[in-house]
Amino acid sequence: MTTSVTHRTVEAVWRIESARIIAALARLLRDVGLAEELAQDALVIALERWPETGVPDNPGAWLMAAAKHRALDHLRRNKLLERKHGELGRELEIQQELAMEDGEAGRDDGVGDDLLRLVFIACHPVLSREARVALTLRLLGGLTTDEIARAFLVPEPTIAQRIVRAKRTLSAARVPFETPKADELAERLASVLEVIYLVFNEGYAATAGDDWMRPALCEEALRLGRILAELVPQESEVHGLVALMEIQASRTRARIGPTGEPILLLEQNRARWDQLLIHRGLAALARAEALGGALGPYGLQAAIAACHARATMAAQTDWVRIAALYDALAQLVPSPVVELNRAVALSMAFGPAVGLELVDALTAEPSLKTYHLLPSVRGDLLAKLGRTGEARVEFERAASLTRNTRERELLLERAKACGDGLLPG
Repeated sequence: MTTSVTHRTVEAVWRIESARIIAALARLLRDVGLAEELAQDALVIALERWPETGVPDNPGAWLMAAAKHRALDHLRRNKLLERKHGELGRELEIQQELAMEDGEAGRDDGVGDDLLRLVFIACHPVLSREARVALTLRLLGGLTTDEIARAFLVPEPTIAQRIVRAKRTLSAARVPFETPKADELAERLASVLEVIYLVFNEGYAATAGDDWMRPALCEEALRLGRILAELVPQESEVHGLVALMEIQASRTRARIGPTGEPILLLEQNRARWDQLLIHRGLAALARAEALGGALGPYGLQAAIAACHARATMAAQTDWVRIAALYDALAQLVPSPVVELNRAVALSMAFGPAVGLELVDALTAEPSLKTYHLLPSVRGDLLAKLGRTGEARVEFERAASLTRNTRERELLLERAKACGDGLLPG
């Protein structure tokens, strides 16, 4: 195996395992910033050693062990004449975990899950809302600052500053590594839900890179969502989020073609949708509805996803109901992105001209200036109206804005089809 191939393997393993490693170190060291730093040290060691020794049979466990050894070395280097009992205890705990025969990376212990605790730490009230989300995406999803910046439609330096300041704030405040108590849970839950869904979305439609999807992130977000639903079973929005993710995840196999190309929703083979995940999603939505009261933002989005899941063919989709659900969502959480999605629903329910009118009103929205889905949607609506020349320009603009290779190829194909007169008029 060449060095470059090995490095790509290391990076792939890191993307999957980094959150678990950071979470485990944070539990042991009680310092999120230090935990990430030492985990990065383990990554550097792997990049140096694996090209020579080969990729270990259990690369995730190897990285975890290397990171814990770095943590143990750190504690020993900082050994003082009068050592704190807590530091001694942490050193002993690391030694015991390293001595475990199987060398597993983490411990799944229900609501005491390291990753879930890490999410709640990153969402601590001592941080601003923006910092909570950015830090958790960085620690939990292993996303780069560029990917996070694109998710928020803000400059990359802004996200980088938020992350650095957030880690410093957590360290200075000595935030305990624990799941919040009942009286603190509610105020931090909304931010946690947002973070989990953003992680899921990064896996569902990667903002950058050569892959249309990163399923490991979807699976991790789903796992955390399910754990959270067990932890706070009376919270409707938790079940709404789980329902939304389950139903969206059910389309994974149908969203990618034989060579990795993206397949859009209306063109997917619905026989390939995972019926077990759909069943789980509909059951979670039913739990959210059974708790009473109006559905929240995630519950409404789950209800929209359920409309698609219940349609065995694209033509059977209840677009009028979807449009009504988007109306309710827009009233509850108004945003340009919600309006863009509402425009799509309205176009499907009442014709492309109706949707285009709303999309045209969004073209002056500053936050959507570099959002590739705006020209993508506009191009689709123009093509349906027979304005293929204008549609081609919009698809080309969308292709220039996306950072995902697969998505760019799809958009350029649609632009070419406009020029060839192949898209519907």
